[in-house]
Amino acid sequence: MAFARTCSVALVGVEGVVVEVQADLEPGVAAFTLVGLPDKSLTESKDRVRAAVVNSGAAWPQKKLTVGLSPASVPKSGSGFDLAVAAAVLGAAERIDPRVLADIVMIGELGLDGRVRPVRGVLPAVLAAADAGYEQVVVPECAAAEASLVPGVSVLGVRSLRQLIAILADEPVPDEEQDEQGRPDPLLAGLRVPGTGAATGIHSAGTAHDHGHDLADVVGQTSARTAVEVAAAGGHHLFLEGPPGAGKTMLAERLPAILPRLGRQESLEVTAVHSVAGLLPPGKPLIDVAPYCAPHHSATMQALVGGGQGIARPGAVSLSHRGVLFLDETPEFNSQALDALRQPLEAGHVVIARSAGVVRFPAKFLMVLAANPCPCGRFSQRDDLCECPPSVIRRYQARLSGPLLDRVDLRVEVDRITRTELTAVGARGESTATVADRVRAARERAVERLAGTPWCTNSEVPGRELRSRWYAVPGAMDEAERNLERGVLTARGLDRVLRVAWTVADLVGHVRPDATDVALALQLRTGVPRGVPMAIGALT
Repeated sequence: MAFARTCSVALVGVEGVVVEVQADLEPGVAAFTLVGLPDKSLTESKDRVRAAVVNSGAAWPQKKLTVGLSPASVPKSGSGFDLAVAAAVLGAAERIDPRVLADIVMIGELGLDGRVRPVRGVLPAVLAAADAGYEQVVVPECAAAEASLVPGVSVLGVRSLRQLIAILADEPVPDEEQDEQGRPDPLLAGLRVPGTGAATGIHSAGTAHDHGHDLADVVGQTSARTAVEVAAAGGHHLFLEGPPGAGKTMLAERLPAILPRLGRQESLEVTAVHSVAGLLPPGKPLIDVAPYCAPHHSATMQALVGGGQGIARPGAVSLSHRGVLFLDETPEFNSQALDALRQPLEAGHVVIARSAGVVRFPAKFLMVLAANPCPCGRFSQRDDLCECPPSVIRRYQARLSGPLLDRVDLRVEVDRITRTELTAVGARGESTATVADRVRAARERAVERLAGTPWCTNSEVPGRELRSRWYAVPGAMDEAERNLERGVLTARGLDRVLRVAWTVADLVGHVRPDATDVALALQLRTGVPRGVPMAIGALT
């Protein structure tokens, strides 16, 4: 029988489709035809596979060879089909028993010498295979730890095609030469793709509390520290406005460390996105802490929300999924790119339509905006150091659209640090560990209250549910409702005030938000003093 088949996975965004790789040998002039909507990198696999098979000690069949990728209507891209194509060809040539290959999913790129190289998106590919009912997966050896994160799947990691042939043919497995100690493994290069954002502000912390960025290092800024704590506890978006050097970036960099560790399902979601983007760090297959993404203000719309030529790639909103997206110097961003954030802020995902297909990426992130009050950064209500004309200030502040700011729960003015605060010797502010413990306790209260619902944080609860099921103490919302009548708050803004009030109540241990909790939420929303202490510790 000159026919064999095995399986691989085609990725569309972070979702996978199992593809059956079929190989057929017929008498005739030796030729290699690949069908099934392959892209350029997949078409070139014909030469890679032929060289890898020959250099692995197997004979290349001198017949008419046709390899089909089914379903043929699904576009296929990337070099991850090489291993499956080689196995199917060897099965059709009866070098491997075709019956052994039928129920195995193979993912990996082949080098010309037969080594198996890693590819992006191993985790989502194995998840798709598991969902389709497959129980055996073959992946590159250096990506086996990532594939093993999926339960119920037997993972075989191979370093070369020679090893795979020996294992499937029940022959002695050859030993592969290891690289010299101290030298980087060239196979790991496939896990980090240049130009996809590595080392440009996209990272995830390695420990629960990043001791290099401690909240205790922030001098003063009681209101801003409280806003950061509330944002972490309830998943609320935050806008920090203040002069240069006041500590806006310091506060944003310390926010991921006070967020709780990711759960199992959340970790798989984040790891899948980073794997597809080529940002998964070698040696750490599972990302279990909140990622942090801080793109430069020159970033395009495609860099922020995703896109690119051909199949769309994840952008900053997806790379910061379940983490923090920090937009420093926000008014300097392209206005269209900023307005494109409005849909993922509400939906928790982004849908990108391209001629090559429609891709859906998760994008449930905590957004932190930072801006100067004017182009020179010195405009303030307290002093007169700014030299910008009023028209320039209005034009600068208008770069942030009203609909985008209406989706931001917390707006805080970061004051200029005084000499006394900066040079004071004595007690520092609360540390990251202390705040993180309080945030974790608040999250646990919210999860217990929202048990049995699809929501986990206060920021996710729809306004109608808050008003009908989780309401504040009678009379606590009176001031907020008067702000709605005066036009200070929109209807969406009123709901967001109630969400923030619930988060404040969780932080201080109240069963329901009272007038003090709502007043603090209003102050964090509007910036107007309400006569309540700004420190969470003062409310407990």
